Amino acid sequence: MRIIKEKTLRLYMSQRRYSPARISLEAWIYLVRYSYWKSPAELKIRLRTVRIISSSRAVFNIKGNQYRLVVDINYRHQVVDIIWFGTHEEYDNVDVMKVRYGD
Repeated sequence: MRIIKEKTLRLYMSQRRYSPARISLEAWIYLVRYSYWKSPAELKIRLRTVRIISSSRAVFNIKGNQYRLVVDINYRHQVVDIIWFGTHEEYDNVDVMKVRYGD
């Protein structure tokens, strides 16, 4: 999989507020980079903790569910687009279906 906006994710890692998630995000990046998912169902089989929101949107638990990462996935083109990252508490205030990059 190719990750779009990985640089943005790395900027989050450098912020003191999100730095505790750095190692978990690095692991997530590595996992995704070397994965090939054909569908949301296959993603769910491979990663049971992922929450499938729609045919293209998923939410990953990061660092033992302390953080959430919202992505859009184009399975045909093998592209993962970073949409939103934050703490679990911040996630509770986000409409996961409507949130867009930069919100």
